[in-house]
Amino acid sequence: MKGLDLSRKWFEESGRAWFQNACPDIFPRLAFGLVGHGSECFGFDDEISKDHDFTAAFSVWIDDTDEPAHGFQLTRAYTAFTRQCPPPVSSAESANGSPEQGLLTIGAFYTRHIGIPQAPASWQQWLYTPEHAFAEATNGQVFLDGLGRFTAIRQEILNDMPRDVWLKKLAARTALAAQSGQYNFNRCLKHGERGAARLALADFVRQACGMLFLLNHRFPPYYKWLFRALRELPRLSSLTPSLEGLLAEGLPDPLCAELIEDICTQLADELRAQNLSSCPDNYLEPHALDITKLITNREIRALHLMEGTD
Repeated sequence: MKGLDLSRKWFEESGRAWFQNACPDIFPRLAFGLVGHGSECFGFDDEISKDHDFTAAFSVWIDDTDEPAHGFQLTRAYTAFTRQCPPPVSSAESANGSPEQGLLTIGAFYTRHIGIPQAPASWQQWLYTPEHAFAEATNGQVFLDGLGRFTAIRQEILNDMPRDVWLKKLAARTALAAQSGQYNFNRCLKHGERGAARLALADFVRQACGMLFLLNHRFPPYYKWLFRALRELPRLSSLTPSLEGLLAEGLPDPLCAELIEDICTQLADELRAQNLSSCPDNYLEPHALDITKLITNREIRALHLMEGTD
């Protein structure tokens, strides 16, 4: 059973009643769930995942205004609960581990993941927050949210990225994919800089993956789970084997160049299909310029073409 399922089962069978009895006054205003760092929060965990920083537990989120009066009581209740009803699965913590369990204020949770205590309020916050941070703030499941505030912020992040920011991010990744894959990869090979060519190839894959998530209106996870998440995208997930193969298969340079062009052709087709570009060519840089023309915010449109990626 996946960590998310184990966590929900533990909450429903034991946690809900425990906190309802231990903290009846504040219980209707609490949120419970598993969201954040870790393969279990994305649903990507397997047996290997359980060797470190894996706990099928859940977090309790309290509104910041309620914490002064109820935080200590809830912390004690959570500690007593885990002693009486230990998590179904728990592994050793690594030095850099940060398990998603225990009590947090809602503001502290979002600050931990995206750097601010609520959904972004400005285009700058949307543009310059790493996309994988948004993925960590909105993955997993919320089991119960009596107050509704935790879920409201979550839904704002999932649904409300300004279109101009989305276009800017897409234009930047499109331009960078052209630069690293269609231009610099072959140029580096001609210069005899094979190491630099491999770096260009890796950057092309990263930018192309970023394009795919944007074109699907999804947030990409931390790179460790990037290809796993790519396979689940509704649009163009068929490109995953080619993108992964460019990095993992040790392909000869001419075949890499062919794969790059095939990937770019399919990306260009998708840009045209979504009415984001009318350029008939498959070289991606002109498509990036077409995307930029759709941006209505003058400040965003005036940024450098390649600004806006993580």
